[in-house]
Amino acid sequence: MKIHKIILYTLFLVSGLFVGACTGEFEEINTNPNEPELVNPSLLLPNAIQVSADRYWGHSTRYERLNIDAAMCWIQHIARNIYINSEGDNYEVPVTIASGTWDNVYRNSLVNFESMLRLAAPDGRYPNVNYEGIALVMKSFTYSYLTDVFGPIPYSDALKGTSEEAIYSPKYDSMEDVYASLLADLKLANDKLTVGGPRVEGDILYGGDVLRWKKFANSLRLKIANRQAAKKPAESRAVMQEILGNPSVYPIFSSNSEYAALNHANVIGSRNKMFDVFSTRSDWNISSTLIDKLLELDDPRIAAYAKPTPAGEYAGLPNGLTDEAAATFVASTIGDRFLDPEAPSILMTYSELLFVLAEAAFDGDIQGSAESYLSQAIAASFDQNGLTMPSDYMTRLGTIDKETIMTQKWIALFGQGIEAWTEYRRTGFPVMPAPHPSSIFTNDGVLPTRLEYPLSEYSLNSDNVASGVQMLNGEDNMRTRLWWAE
Repeated sequence: MKIHKIILYTLFLVSGLFVGACTGEFEEINTNPNEPELVNPSLLLPNAIQVSADRYWGHSTRYERLNIDAAMCWIQHIARNIYINSEGDNYEVPVTIASGTWDNVYRNSLVNFESMLRLAAPDGRYPNVNYEGIALVMKSFTYSYLTDVFGPIPYSDALKGTSEEAIYSPKYDSMEDVYASLLADLKLANDKLTVGGPRVEGDILYGGDVLRWKKFANSLRLKIANRQAAKKPAESRAVMQEILGNPSVYPIFSSNSEYAALNHANVIGSRNKMFDVFSTRSDWNISSTLIDKLLELDDPRIAAYAKPTPAGEYAGLPNGLTDEAAATFVASTIGDRFLDPEAPSILMTYSELLFVLAEAAFDGDIQGSAESYLSQAIAASFDQNGLTMPSDYMTRLGTIDKETIMTQKWIALFGQGIEAWTEYRRTGFPVMPAPHPSSIFTNDGVLPTRLEYPLSEYSLNSDNVASGVQMLNGEDNMRTRLWWAE
């Protein structure tokens, strides 16, 4: 007993002397070098961009692939020929698709963009307006992705677990409020991004090209304004007219060389995730809905999106078939352009922007010819896929109306299943064909309108997720329509 007391007393004395001698350096010694507030924004930016692009375009982990296993099947770009009743094609999805999306986007992407904003602020450790602007653009893209998938989400209180007044149970914000904040942040991003200003490193999307970031900010702002236009017409028109009326201040995409896409290298960990999935498994074919439309239009993009069958023909697979029924079909698989390990992960294209302008012109929200914008959008889609639009293509479309515009947008968005799914849920176009007689769908036969909130929110943030469900004006299921649905 006496020996123990002597040891404790000695340790106390030594530690007391140590603290007394180092008081002047106490803060420095007790600073964790691995904490984000000490990390340069250039080290946070690459992984944050990678996670957002990965979760949007084509994550490769099975049971977490929202784009490949769910959205691209739901929107009938592709169809499954096996595991149909467990991995999305019949509207049944594992809960890990929701939780994997939610957890990774918040924890591995948004938290880093939030740290960048704090670090790069005028009073931060590494003040830099261009890092601020980039973080605002990517934060806006990522939050728009989340709210378009789930509906109301934690936004204004999110990511504040380490703030002075820590918030561990963040409230939910309505989609309307989230959209308003995103539009404001994108305008602020454009204002902050300074061509010829502070240098940016770690930018794996645009290589530090600030002008291209400005164009992404304003193109994304146009898209978000257009998406809410049916619900907030005056505000949306004001945003669109402000951007289009002053192109020197608010530049937008002007060619396929400028759109937002993450390029990949043919090394493990960097490869295009669609290559990782589609080149190692044969579970998917091109949907008959897409193949039939491309054949109807004699559309050359069919050769970019699909491979011919062994018989040398293009044929599709109906969605929602049982495994047994699917085995009786011989259908096209995904095209080689999407099997290239260096193919980009796309966030927003030039053609997508032009489709936004075509719809806005058709709706009377901006000046200009809807048909002209549509023609440019289709031509940009062909060019994006290494093709030239046939000179008589527009004559094949018939009457140019909202359905025509949105159906062509659906074709052009091949690969961006989440985006195409969102536009279908918003507008109801394209009109999907009647199910095949052998198809069996869950979810009461309703093409999913959203993802359900992760189970972790009910166990860790129950009061706030309940308020989020109230904002849905419906149940927390995959049949409740989201705020912007027209």
